[in-house]
Amino acid sequence: MGRIDPERLVDLAAQAAWEVKAHNPVILDLRGISSLADHFLICSAHSDRHVRAIADHIGECLEKAQVRMHHREGYPEARWILLDYHDLIIHIFHAETRRYYNLEWLWGDAPQREYRG
Repeated sequence: MGRIDPERLVDLAAQAAWEVKAHNPVILDLRGISSLADHFLICSAHSDRHVRAIADHIGECLEKAQVRMHHREGYPEARWILLDYHDLIIHIFHAETRRYYNLEWLWGDAPQREYRG
């Protein structure tokens, strides 16, 4: 599997989330701020089933693009699913959990943009 441009990767993931009606997708650009990843994609849903559906669809779309997932956490509970693609870390929250952890505020130094398809 070849490497994919980080900008292309985050756009593919955001589009996949948008296709299954993820709420308020936000992209944080962490380049120069953190060594964790180049980007975070943060989105939410109002049910556990929807949280899982978003994670599944993103996984399928990125797999079709030959992007391998490094790690996944939180799938059984579906309150906060984390998908780690090395350069991109995707956070899919249940709406209440997103408000509680407020990653957008926590990473407030990072440039942010809302994704709107």
